[in-house]
Amino acid sequence: MTSSLRAFAATSAAVLLLALTACSQTPTETAGPSASPSASVSGDCAGVTIVVDASALELGEDDPSQATCIPTATAIAASDALAQADVTTEGTKQYGDQVVCRVNGVPAADLAIKNPDGTDYFEQCESMPAAFAYWSLWVEPKGGAWEYAQEGLSTLQLQPGESLALLFSLNGTPASPTATP
Repeated sequence: MTSSLRAFAATSAAVLLLALTACSQTPTETAGPSASPSASVSGDCAGVTIVVDASALELGEDDPSQATCIPTATAIAASDALAQADVTTEGTKQYGDQVVCRVNGVPAADLAIKNPDGTDYFEQCESMPAAFAYWSLWVEPKGGAWEYAQEGLSTLQLQPGESLALLFSLNGTPASPTATP
């Protein structure tokens, strides 16, 4: 029985050490301003991956696209994961944070977005964003496929191994995240 207790203690210590190591890591950003859509996190993320993809706006150096690993061994609120990844969101006046209007200030209120009819559109974050230019929220379960999030940022819980994407679509492109981080 003593050898069983020692084996259990050794296994428990190894698991605890692994969990503490994952928790002590700082967020790892693997893609920056020139990130491609749904940029990949190199290696396995011992936590959740946060993907921001604004490549449809073709902002060049001002593109906030990134993929960041947030180390965690337990579930984490999407809003907390975004904060740890230094991702800020802005809601609308009518719907608050239930509708994402801007991510890291994009699209700026003075950014002219081409409307399909050729006119310029400026996002003012009053109500719902335009149907041709908007942020969407996606979740990818570990080993699964990207799906629209069924909850908002304030209530969504992410499990280790899952990914969360904020994707800006312009005129239907991209229609969904294009790669698995």
